[in-house]
Amino acid sequence: MSQDIYTPPKVWTWATENGGEFASINRPIAGATQDKTLPVGKHPIQLYSLATPNGVKVTVMLEELLAAGHSDAEYDAHLIKILDGDQFGSGFVEVNPNSKIPALVDHSVETPTPVFESGAILLYLAEKFNAFIPADPVERAQCLSWLFWQMGSAPYLGGGFGHFYAYAPEKYEYPINRFTMEIKRQLDVLDRQLADNRFICGDDYTIADIAIWPWYGLLALGGLYGAAEFIDAASYKHVTRWAKDVQTRPAVQRGKMVNRTWGELSEQLHERHDATDFETRTQNLVDEASS
Repeated sequence: MSQDIYTPPKVWTWATENGGEFASINRPIAGATQDKTLPVGKHPIQLYSLATPNGVKVTVMLEELLAAGHSDAEYDAHLIKILDGDQFGSGFVEVNPNSKIPALVDHSVETPTPVFESGAILLYLAEKFNAFIPADPVERAQCLSWLFWQMGSAPYLGGGFGHFYAYAPEKYEYPINRFTMEIKRQLDVLDRQLADNRFICGDDYTIADIAIWPWYGLLALGGLYGAAEFIDAASYKHVTRWAKDVQTRPAVQRGKMVNRTWGELSEQLHERHDATDFETRTQNLVDEASS
């Protein structure tokens, strides 16, 4: 391993031109940078998001709730363009002081309730609709343990492995090796759990699966960072089987499209304001591109 040795200064200062794909939106301070009111649609639930893995968790959850017959889970999904800094608008910061997607506001209650952090949103919706979360205390504890496992583990995948493998301006051996080792350990944790379980917590599909799949399921299927071969994802046979199983669910296929602005047109739905938007999305995108 050869690279320049970095000696940390006594006091760190922010170098705004630090490189990397997301350099323009990374900063060491919080708060709004612009006055911008959030739009509010016609449905009880208003979602402000982008189809990153954390955003996909929530759109999949909402589509699963609707598929299960919970009509009160109807929602508007407004696009937040993070590379344009939409998350630093005053309206968004009011809903989520952390300026990260996704953020949700529930207008079905007397006082509109904001919820941020994807795991908190999944738990809020599961409890609100009494769905995709076990009623049995022991099973519920296991489900929440795996939900919080994902919330604690994913930063190693996204901010660690994904950043240094895919997005950093330079490729350095040490951070790539360090985070690859951790991601393979996490995949082994999942593979062992799934060896004897159809889903993460047993026979039932829960918010644990909904939280974990957009990160580790897509990683195993080659849809995240293009790293499936690099991490030998095929060797995690139980994770791969589970990932394919979850991917076949119609609600998952719809949820993946919402707030997605890249890839094939057939896989994109920039905003979702009605269930029929899935049927008209391709023509709408063609019209949008030509306008």
